[in-house]
Amino acid sequence: MSPAQTFLDQFGQLPERILMLKGHSAGIGDVLRGSAAWRALRNAFPKAQLHLALFTWEPGYASEAFIARHHLLHGFVAVDKKMARLRGWPALSAWADRTARTLQPGLVIDFEPAGLYSSFAAWRLGHACGAVTAGVGEFPLRGAFYDIVSVSTREFARRRGLGFPMEYTCRDFVCLSALGIERNGLPIELEETEEGRKFRENFRERFHIPAQARIIGLNIGCGTPDAVGKRPRLKDLFGLVEGARKAGNAVVVLTGAKFERDINQEFIALWPAEQKPKLLDLAGQTNLLELAGLIRACDLFISTDSGPYHIAVALGVPTLAVFRGASPVHYHHEPHVRCMVLGNEAHVAPAIQAAGELLSGRDFPPDLPAKTK
Repeated sequence: MSPAQTFLDQFGQLPERILMLKGHSAGIGDVLRGSAAWRALRNAFPKAQLHLALFTWEPGYASEAFIARHHLLHGFVAVDKKMARLRGWPALSAWADRTARTLQPGLVIDFEPAGLYSSFAAWRLGHACGAVTAGVGEFPLRGAFYDIVSVSTREFARRRGLGFPMEYTCRDFVCLSALGIERNGLPIELEETEEGRKFRENFRERFHIPAQARIIGLNIGCGTPDAVGKRPRLKDLFGLVEGARKAGNAVVVLTGAKFERDINQEFIALWPAEQKPKLLDLAGQTNLLELAGLIRACDLFISTDSGPYHIAVALGVPTLAVFRGASPVHYHHEPHVRCMVLGNEAHVAPAIQAAGELLSGRDFPPDLPAKTK
């Protein structure tokens, strides 16, 4: 029996609007990883609108406008967690009541396995508008907040033979399993917006890139202080990118935020002077919608664990993700993606080989773990 039919039999009607609650930072990758679950919900309830409420301590990220334009979402709002801390639970109750009146969801899904903010919001929304609520039974008594309760995260992984901690994209399917919805290999996804398409179509002419030249995108990323340790050494990145550039006879385009210009320039300084004309630094010169168009223009996108890595994967662009150390929870396992450790000089040659395979379109096993020496 389909999830929709099971829901209909149990509750008497199908939801016209589904409100998803997620508690996380507003980082691009953190939110975009949820798109596989959004697709699964759309497949299960094809006539329902999907709305996302992101509970975050730092609302106002540039990524919020980007996520709001996602083709699977009919609505998006960032909810400031500080309102409950500073103004008490009545403020969160008032938000839930307003949302219940204006949106009137028929189903509220709390993806978070722990924490009271989303649990309380789901409970309040359910009572305010009669919505069916679903959540994760991570520990005893938490199920009291919801009408439909899944098993715990660890039990979900055990039943499916998944490693624990699980790969991040799988985590949203813990709650969905209570609705009879499984991932079944669904990837994350993203569609290029009109702004992205215009940037991509004008990209080569604007930056004088020959039509026959291949383009390798590079996002060094990890520019925030707490993330620097995830970034491979620049000399190892240089060895990888130079090897891939030679193999593909390509132009290298560096992406990044404005505050990542310095690290890009440190990387460019490693290159011989005669090669620098084949390097283009666009850090801070695109907004996120244009960045998606830039990434789509690439024949290969090389990235550290950062937002553009997930954008490239979601767009279906051949992607080589490089990590300072093994980090399976951050890997994507798709045919157009290879995740590898680039922790020292010995890892450079295998990474160049992987880049060449992606550039040439060769198939490779999508579920190989990263190799370390």
